[in-house]
Amino acid sequence: MRIYLLRASTTVPCGIAEVFAFHADAANLQVLTPPWLDFHILSPSPIEMRPGALIEYRLRLRGFPIRWLTEMTAWEPPRRFVDEQRRGPYRLWVHEHRFHEVEGGTRIDDSVRYAVPFGSLVHSWAVGPDVRRIFTYRHERLLERFGGDLASQPARITIGRA
Repeated sequence: MRIYLLRASTTVPCGIAEVFAFHADAANLQVLTPPWLDFHILSPSPIEMRPGALIEYRLRLRGFPIRWLTEMTAWEPPRRFVDEQRRGPYRLWVHEHRFHEVEGGTRIDDSVRYAVPFGSLVHSWAVGPDVRRIFTYRHERLLERFGGDLASQPARITIGRA
């Protein structure tokens, strides 16, 4: 199984407590997810974020309806948390969110290890570009939400092999 690694980083001009609190509210996934995915959280609200918490979603990926179940496997406020796909479109999906205090705000680092069915051809043609678009959208919404400057901070997203 070929594993890919996405890295994305966004710096916002707000304190780490406020930025982490935004991410700790599962309802904000709707804000950070592009409308073209038709994303909906199915789990009842409010969702208590903690290790072992399960969140179920429904979305449409390239027109296909998908149900996705993630589990919080690490929860370390206000520095980090990890969610892992338990059921969904990927063979592997482990998303680590890290928050760092920096001069003038907070840097948000996303690291996603993932694998796709059908290998590198599907990744090159569809999955890689889709994942990049999703994280570019997320970057833009975070800057919008926390008052960052999109013009001076283009999306920094890399995808390679893990």
